[in-house]
Amino acid sequence: MLYLDNAATTPVRPEVLEAMWPYLTSTFGNPSSHHTVGEAAAEALRDARRRVATALGVRPGDVVFTSGGTEADNLAVKGITLAALDRGRHVVTSPIEHEAVAESVAYLTRFHGVEATVLPVDGTGLVDPAELAAALRPDTVLVSVMAANNEIGTIQDLSELGAVTRAAGVPFHTDAVQAAGWLPLGLDRLGVDALSLAGHKLGAPKGVGLLAARGSLPLEPLLHGGGQERGRRSGTEQVAAAVGLATALELAERDRMEAVDRVSGLRDAFIARVLNEVPRARLTGHPERRLPGIASFVFPGTSGEAVLLELERRGVISSSGSACAAGSDEPSPVLLAIGIAPEVAQTAVRFSCTTAVTAAELDRTASAVVASVEAVAGLR
Repeated sequence: MLYLDNAATTPVRPEVLEAMWPYLTSTFGNPSSHHTVGEAAAEALRDARRRVATALGVRPGDVVFTSGGTEADNLAVKGITLAALDRGRHVVTSPIEHEAVAESVAYLTRFHGVEATVLPVDGTGLVDPAELAAALRPDTVLVSVMAANNEIGTIQDLSELGAVTRAAGVPFHTDAVQAAGWLPLGLDRLGVDALSLAGHKLGAPKGVGLLAARGSLPLEPLLHGGGQERGRRSGTEQVAAAVGLATALELAERDRMEAVDRVSGLRDAFIARVLNEVPRARLTGHPERRLPGIASFVFPGTSGEAVLLELERRGVISSSGSACAAGSDEPSPVLLAIGIAPEVAQTAVRFSCTTAVTAAELDRTASAVVASVEAVAGLR
């Protein structure tokens, strides 16, 4: 069985499990407890925070550990906006954001009188910096645009978008969940003020993520209680998971450059074969500014779900897009935003791999795609 749905979740790396194990067994204390067992856990948490901060080019105090990417996005979008309500109630985002950002913005408009501007994207999923500049107002308190899309793989030019927000003095958040392991993630390198990550997208377990936010950025907490995470996210920290996330992030950064070059070439060969051998197949997203690990298509004249079932019969696991929208009968908002007709959007299939993918695996997958689409479209 070939698992090519890594944009939904990745297997936990053995090195990560090994790093976590002591904090699930012997060093299991509550990091807020004032005794030797608790202090040992607290030191492990401090070390994990320092390691993450080094990888992201921020101070340790800028790192907030969360339960995952969804909580990190919620904390960024709601926390930054709510802390700035006395200055303005306008936020700017895009139509291809993950539901965690889109629904956080919707919450703010419903309950806090916030006005949202949703920027258009072009046919490849890119936001135009000029459109962003035109959308900013004196009362704009946040811009949130994802680093790389989870469905079509398009990579935004965050440096250009960030230059626009810096010139206007507006905080800029990015959901970098899919970018981890593929793009450089430093806040300064990306040109952002806050960044969300999820552990299970890069070889750490589910249930841990982080928000890196510049210390000067006011942030209203969403969870209240014991004041952990410097008062920005109450709740007993999951020490083992934080250690696992730090380890996974370090490993991803260590391997990133070699992986990007190798996997990009394999992905391009895979895309070319599918487009050449499957009638009417269409690549979605940007042809060049895309994540190395994602190849996404629509197959007009088929059913995406039927193609997925045929692929699984042939030993290939993939998806129709975001796992968070699985089971929905509605076409993907991301595909609609880039101009794909609703009936065509429902034929989408996404393949997403890790850095360990091989040429033989993608060649086998391409053969399975050709056979599966032929079977569903009645071409045989």
